[in-house]
Amino acid sequence: MKNQVFFGLLLLCGLTACEKFHGNGGYPVEEEEYEVPDLGNTGVKLPYTVLKTVGDVEVRNGGFGSAACAHPTNKGEFYVLTDRGANLGTTGGKIFPTPDYTPRIGHYKLLQDKTIEKLGEVLLKTPSGSKISGRPNPEGFGATGEIPYDLNMSVLENDEYGLDSEGLVALKDGTFWVSDEYGPHIVHYDTNGVQLERISPVFINTGDRKIPAVFERRWANRGMEGLAITPDEKTLVGIMQSTLYNPSKDDVADFTITRIVTFDLATAETKQYLYKQEKAKNSNSEITALSSTEFLVIERDGLFTGDDPTAQKHIYKIDISGATDVSCDDINSLDGMLVNGKTLEQNTWEELAAANIVPVSKTLSVDVVGTLGDYPHEKMEGIWLIDENRIGIVNDDDFAVSGTDAINQKILPGSTDIDQNTLYIVHY
Repeated sequence: MKNQVFFGLLLLCGLTACEKFHGNGGYPVEEEEYEVPDLGNTGVKLPYTVLKTVGDVEVRNGGFGSAACAHPTNKGEFYVLTDRGANLGTTGGKIFPTPDYTPRIGHYKLLQDKTIEKLGEVLLKTPSGSKISGRPNPEGFGATGEIPYDLNMSVLENDEYGLDSEGLVALKDGTFWVSDEYGPHIVHYDTNGVQLERISPVFINTGDRKIPAVFERRWANRGMEGLAITPDEKTLVGIMQSTLYNPSKDDVADFTITRIVTFDLATAETKQYLYKQEKAKNSNSEITALSSTEFLVIERDGLFTGDDPTAQKHIYKIDISGATDVSCDDINSLDGMLVNGKTLEQNTWEELAAANIVPVSKTLSVDVVGTLGDYPHEKMEGIWLIDENRIGIVNDDDFAVSGTDAINQKILPGSTDIDQNTLYIVHY
């Protein structure tokens, strides 16, 4: 009997020494020692496979970089998100070289030898468990007006559950939240990628819980580009990539006016704040929580340093605590809050200031081009919060293709290198 008790205590102690478990079937907490390797200024590339070859052009998988976030418990591990899949420009829509591609979450680990290991991926699925695509939603379900085509210019079917996924949160219970550029939608997925809930603007036919109707006026392909969650996992925080067309593109007075929305997961209460961009039509590409009110935000332009050495790739620290909540009393209002009888986007910053509307405060945290000496990618879109001093940043490589009405390999200007998802580590 004594031996059995001793063995039981030994087993229990051994388990406690190795790992602790979160409740609700969540992740085990790893307590192994981990030292973040020094990647220098050139970063390290993520592994990829080839999805398809069109002539001599590779469509790569790849594509992991539209968002990033830390694994909730395991040091050195992070998640990255793809968007809707490889796509090319065309009049009135998009060409999809791989039209049945399923947006997905990649799970990676940065190893001590300065390489990156892919640990797995989670494909996003409908509530019934079928794989979704990245094709646009039909009318009534978050349509942007974009027409999807294949490489032969045949019109493709819309996908009610399709996502142009851009923001990512990983929770301690093993589930994920993803934001997108169609609806814009904020979707909850279980650990296997099956949809649990879809939150969208009021008049979109997706679910019971909603964000204000005004977000339906997002600029097509510039929707909810970033998503964060407060450290207590109680509040989602989404940031719009660019200015809302509110009430229309021609009516916008200042294209530096952008919005942040918060969503209380317990009550579904929302709040809104304004974020002022440094340049008109910049892209807010990521938001990551440092506290319940402080966040890191990627703000960038669409330039390559190989074309223009003044390309802006900045990370700002923002604080919403002193900002004005610009929510409208009526969540159903497509215009949202009015100032001077106009939508917020129809006002100038001077007019908004005169109405006592204060945007979030922001300070430059990292000038990435200046810090690294160069940043050859145009789409810096993911932040992995490593610790209180360091972050990893990842780019969207567009599945290594580009082009309008024709597919081309995406080459970094000033070089012969194909764009590839690359992790860099900087201090913030």
